[in-house]
Amino acid sequence: MRITIRSLRQLGQTFHRQSSVVKINNLVAEIPCCFENNCQIHSSAYKVPDHAEPNLLKIHPFITTSTRSVSADAVKLTNGETTRSGPLVEYERRIANGDLVDGDSCQVETVTELQRLYDELVEYVDECQLDRNSEKPVRHGWLWSRLLSHPSHSPVKGLYLYGGVGTGKTMLMDLFFDQLPSNWKRKRIHFHDFMLNVHSLLQKHKGLSDPLDVVAGEISEEAVLLCLDEFMVTDVADALILNRLFRHLFSKGIILVSTSNRAPDNLYEGGLQRDLFLPFIATLKERCVAHEIGSSTDYRKMTSGGQGFYLVGRDSSGFLKKKFQQLIGEVTATPQEVEVVMGRTLQVRLGANGCAYFQFEELCDKPLGAADYFGLFKKFHTLALEGIPIFGLSNKAAAHRFVTLVDVIYENKARLLCSADGSPMDLFQKIVTVSEAKQMAPRTSSRSRKNDDSDLCVDNELGFAKDRTISRLTEINSREYLEHHAAILAEKKERVDQNVREA
Repeated sequence: MRITIRSLRQLGQTFHRQSSVVKINNLVAEIPCCFENNCQIHSSAYKVPDHAEPNLLKIHPFITTSTRSVSADAVKLTNGETTRSGPLVEYERRIANGDLVDGDSCQVETVTELQRLYDELVEYVDECQLDRNSEKPVRHGWLWSRLLSHPSHSPVKGLYLYGGVGTGKTMLMDLFFDQLPSNWKRKRIHFHDFMLNVHSLLQKHKGLSDPLDVVAGEISEEAVLLCLDEFMVTDVADALILNRLFRHLFSKGIILVSTSNRAPDNLYEGGLQRDLFLPFIATLKERCVAHEIGSSTDYRKMTSGGQGFYLVGRDSSGFLKKKFQQLIGEVTATPQEVEVVMGRTLQVRLGANGCAYFQFEELCDKPLGAADYFGLFKKFHTLALEGIPIFGLSNKAAAHRFVTLVDVIYENKARLLCSADGSPMDLFQKIVTVSEAKQMAPRTSSRSRKNDDSDLCVDNELGFAKDRTISRLTEINSREYLEHHAAILAEKKERVDQNVREA
């Protein structure tokens, strides 16, 4: 009986492979246009380098003449009988339209890798069960389900993109995601938000024999292709469940595309009980192609700097409050309470017209996390934060929370007004990695401990995250970012006004 079942299953799989049809999807993606400067922008005390590129969308120079032949083939196909789509074609279209400028061969290699993955997904769309509208065979009973069982893993490997800050990882993954057919089972989410959802689902299924398997089942029902931005493991609770969670996800056919600042082998480096996390790294490398983006350019710092709401100096709090009042208009700001997650609430010192005002201590010295910050920005689109200090050993926990807060602000495309004791670079000057600490001059008999910087913080996670935070603070205060934010607000207002007119 077992031999008969095995033979029939192999026959069914062979027939399934032979009868599959390659589908090519011709998608035309909208290119964001330049936004009119309809928001008030004020000079900042912090400025980015003078060589900043002033053009709004031309801030990611990606391509070199040596890669033109590869890209030209992709474009040529769009003019032939067979129309090809995907991130490389869209990337070339933006180059041709002048929305992106030439320059970075590392970026082109990454887009080519994304195009390879896209083509494989199109080829194996049926085997991967990506199409939400595809008809699935009706299975009756145990024998039928055994005969038509699918492979335990997807025939397509995912992609793990890693590289330095500001190299365009998120932009490239979004370009890839935007080219995917809308009827595919796909999801794009920030890693912080993804893990918050996982913990929420685990709480929901608490008491089951294997709640992670149930959670993985619910995730795979919603999305087969899972795109996670900013894969960064810092929490021991996350580290301990990731291995089992993704073993379940991959066994259910999930395909992972992710971006990270860290190579797979460097994830959760120096973390508590890391030996329990190491099997996840092996699984990740088995199910994903790891691709490094080697560009050394931080494109976030090539935006038009010298503008925004980043104010330096203790005496700038009065100016910050004045700018906050200008943004909320004639509305009176009042204390508010915001529900953030699982019944928890967050006290807002002052809030009005989508803008919230906090002292730094109220958001970063209290036991708050990503869930609280995500909940805050579901109600507010602008944060005024007063009194960001220089970070060191004495306020290490607050530095971790501030890094998370900036990540959430950036992910939500929110606006930040703040006063700080120094420039973004100055804030993290006392934060170093273990390797950086080892390179510092060792103590000698002529150097006493009194001469050492007692507030120097040696922390690998903070040390690696600081570059990303500095880069994002720079971009958040650029003209391009503020114009984009203003355009989003204008679009939301237009939708609300339209609904009112139709009501």
